[in-house]
Amino acid sequence: MWRSSLEVCQIATGRCRVVLRSPHLIEAPNWHPDGWFLVNGDGRLWRADMSGLTPIDTGGLTRCNNDHGFLPDGRIIFSCHDAQGAGIHVLDADGVKPVPVGRPSWWHSAHDRLIAYACARQDRAVRIATLDMEDGAEQILTPMPGHHDGPDFSACGRFLWFNSDASGHAQIWRMTLDGQNAAPVFRDDNVNWFPHPSPDGRHVLYLAYQPGTTGHPRDRDVSLWLMDTDGGQRRRVLDLFGGQGTLNVPCWSPDGRAFAFMRYAPQADSARA
Repeated sequence: MWRSSLEVCQIATGRCRVVLRSPHLIEAPNWHPDGWFLVNGDGRLWRADMSGLTPIDTGGLTRCNNDHGFLPDGRIIFSCHDAQGAGIHVLDADGVKPVPVGRPSWWHSAHDRLIAYACARQDRAVRIATLDMEDGAEQILTPMPGHHDGPDFSACGRFLWFNSDASGHAQIWRMTLDGQNAAPVFRDDNVNWFPHPSPDGRHVLYLAYQPGTTGHPRDRDVSLWLMDTDGGQRRRVLDLFGGQGTLNVPCWSPDGRAFAFMRYAPQADSARA
């Protein structure tokens, strides 16, 4: 009996293929240019491919969550909890190094020198921020009220896509890198999370919960949608059992022709990753 199914969907055909099925709860696939996937489960990071799961050494950090991915230079970047809260770390040949950001912070995307992440500071509201990895300059970009989460850079690097409930319930928003012109791209009754622009600049993928859903829970009936970058031509691609862990972080193939996602099987006694 499988709990987690790592799958790939081809945009042109809509067909999905299974890469790996596991009896354990694994989450949030990132697609490496070499064809393997970075996932998390049981507080660890794992390399996933058709041969199975291989643990990644995170230097003794064992509370890794589903906010992880790759920097443009190929290094792994990930969020992990410790006594000081959720922090961001980089894994390279010299080991694990903390990124100098406040806590809690949850990594989501990278472009050139910048990383984008969700963070909570003194007022505990969750906002979107960026950090210049070279000069250490942080910018908090969403001062308006609400919960703002899941930032991902556009392919051109001039915009950040994210989800926000500032308009009532979670919808897909976009803003410029200076935090200006923040607005929902469309409005509907679904509770929409985790927008991911494709590397070729043609599409945006996102996850939709049923109306009335609070937060982004796991183990729900959800759907995956594609749209053009202007918000037009929205179309439902897949219906599945998932939610939290399905596609929290960038999941596109490097050529933008396919995306990876997690599908889950209902299981009453499943453990949390």
